[in-house]
Amino acid sequence: MSELTHLDSDGNAHMVDVTDKQKTARSATAEASVKMSAATLDMVIRGEHKKGDVFGVARIAGIQAAKKCSDLIPLCHPLMLSSIDVEFQIDEKNCQVLIQSTCKLKGQTGVEMEALTAVSVAALTIYDMCKGVEKGIRIESIGLVEKLGGKSGHWKQGQE
Repeated sequence: MSELTHLDSDGNAHMVDVTDKQKTARSATAEASVKMSAATLDMVIRGEHKKGDVFGVARIAGIQAAKKCSDLIPLCHPLMLSSIDVEFQIDEKNCQVLIQSTCKLKGQTGVEMEALTAVSVAALTIYDMCKGVEKGIRIESIGLVEKLGGKSGHWKQGQE
């Protein structure tokens, strides 16, 4: 296992210097799930929520969150993202919404945190919009699915 890169030799936190790293095409995909009752999910699917388009608002929130990642996570580099995609898949059988975000850029550092932040905030937005209908909504399984580019190359969940 590699050493933690955000700690100096004295154990103090610092931002990693990426000045000498090559700019390469990089992408990362993350996912999360939001579990709710069948009745709440049906209301969201039919677009009958009194607050409006739950998925539309959550998509915009996820995109904004990816763009603001360095403002939220202290040691993240501010990045010029070239693409942010936030998508929703409905799993009626398990009463859940699966959220997936892919972030891309050509740069000196990866975009894993941006993709993870996008799905996290999209999930929180779904919760926020639906909490008046159901308090027991659960956000689960937030994680990185795949990353491409950089020194470590291609990584995919389950192929470690």
